[in-house]
Amino acid sequence: MASQILFLGLIMLTCSIALASDSSPLQDFCVADFNGPVLVNGFACKDPKLVQADDFFVSGLHLMGNTSNAMGSKGTLVTVAQLPGLNTLGISMARIDFAPWGVNPPHIHPRATEILTILEGTIQVGFITSNPENRLITKVLQKGDVFVFPQGLVHFQRNVGNGNAIGIAGLSSQNPGVNTVGNVVFGAKPDIPDDLLAKAFQVDVNIIDQIQSKF
Repeated sequence: MASQILFLGLIMLTCSIALASDSSPLQDFCVADFNGPVLVNGFACKDPKLVQADDFFVSGLHLMGNTSNAMGSKGTLVTVAQLPGLNTLGISMARIDFAPWGVNPPHIHPRATEILTILEGTIQVGFITSNPENRLITKVLQKGDVFVFPQGLVHFQRNVGNGNAIGIAGLSSQNPGVNTVGNVVFGAKPDIPDDLLAKAFQVDVNIIDQIQSKF
């Protein structure tokens, strides 16, 4: 009986580790010390005696992001880099602004699940399931709608309305990261060999060279 209880306990422990995102905090807070000499998975803690209210505060999300770029969108992040008090708390957020028909191109958050709430406009969203199915899950959202993108899956958003659109995203990591597919594949430094990409995408090398030149 004792061995069965021990085995069940080990399974539960393993599952809890597998399902975890950022590590659980072991104290009230751990405000990021960006200048700390210690290298850890995250940031070292600022001396609690020196912590102030401003360590837990950031402003500016009421301001529209500049969407005058090739994608017609702008994400304004609130991660640990902008809000040191998020350190060890396992959450962050972003405001995403879209010009008419603006796109937040296919990308991945390697460390976070994303939940998106539409504040204004009409936004088409979608994510793609893993190989081999590669199934597109997509929906058009209106003001007040909420959609979730599972961690690590390629996903996108697109304003399909004629006016500006706004979304607020919550992310299950203090530092979710973002890998925009086009930037990662075609904008690598140094370049991924063009013959390799030509074979991967089953196109002529000249097409790969043309795409890489834009990144």
